[in-house]
Amino acid sequence: MEIIELEIQGLVLLKPKVFNDDRGYFYESYNKEILENTLGFSIDFVQDNESLSSKDVLRGLHFQEAPFEQAKLVRVIKGRVTDVCVDIRSGSPTFGKHIKVELSEQNKHLLFIPAGFAHGFVTREDNTIFSYKCSSFYNRSSENSILWNDQELGIDWEVIDPIISDKDRSANPLKELDTVF
Repeated sequence: MEIIELEIQGLVLLKPKVFNDDRGYFYESYNKEILENTLGFSIDFVQDNESLSSKDVLRGLHFQEAPFEQAKLVRVIKGRVTDVCVDIRSGSPTFGKHIKVELSEQNKHLLFIPAGFAHGFVTREDNTIFSYKCSSFYNRSSENSILWNDQELGIDWEVIDPIISDKDRSANPLKELDTVF
């Protein structure tokens, strides 16, 4: 597995070795030992989530507040997304900065997102299946989000008219949040 540390500390892109033959393909999508050796610390994932979305669906920017903050390991099973992570760790030199990566069924990349990041994605194809592991259980009272089109973040989602939930449409900009990380 190829490991790439991204521009914002803590974000890690994992490129698995894929074995293709005339039957199809095989790859290891998760290996606790490899991930922990890469990160330098132990992590336990306790919940797996999956979503199905049509093209141009934008989900995010989501996070959970302490004490239910979540690290995530995300990937695309079918389709393609532009994945976005925003650093919301107070005191971080990259606070408010974001990265974008493409995750797809073709490239099979995985993205590790530590706690302290808001996360979202926009689908590029119909019937996109997005899957992610979480390090703590979902807790409704600690869920929060940042406005997807917050001008101060300057995220180019590369879509003109995304399909967005009412909850995501009414989220607050980053400057109005009390970060807890």
